[in-house]
Amino acid sequence: MTRIATAHATSTAAPTDFFAVWADMAAWPEWNADTEWVRLDGPFAEGATGTLKPRGGPKVPFVVERLTDEEFVDISRLLGARLVFAHRVVETEAGCEVSVTIAMTGPLRRLWSVLMGRGLAESVHRDLAALVATAEARRTAQPLNRIDSQEKI
Repeated sequence: MTRIATAHATSTAAPTDFFAVWADMAAWPEWNADTEWVRLDGPFAEGATGTLKPRGGPKVPFVVERLTDEEFVDISRLLGARLVFAHRVVETEAGCEVSVTIAMTGPLRRLWSVLMGRGLAESVHRDLAALVATAEARRTAQPLNRIDSQEKI
């Protein structure tokens, strides 16, 4: 495996906010500047497949490889390689720690890393910052669910 880039951030948003943003793949271009469009072929779940169209690049099939309460991993299949995006979010006392690690596997990983690595490494921090802003905006836009304890009978 060849690691291309990793980015970390701390956020006031909850893990559920991040997973909601990740699950809404059609909206990814709003926070991921390198993505033209994304289509998910069903619900956001482990094993789900879809297609991603990067700006200036060809359509790429992907699969949701892993989906837990703390991690979302999607893998794009390239000729002779796999592009792995591992997203992780963990609640801490300081807030949510969110990270994205991009790696390449497969026999042609070095070639693909040369072709794509620099652009991915340059954009990962910007895209993570935009993801955090989107998750935090989502959190503040949600109405509070309160039960009126003085309801009249």
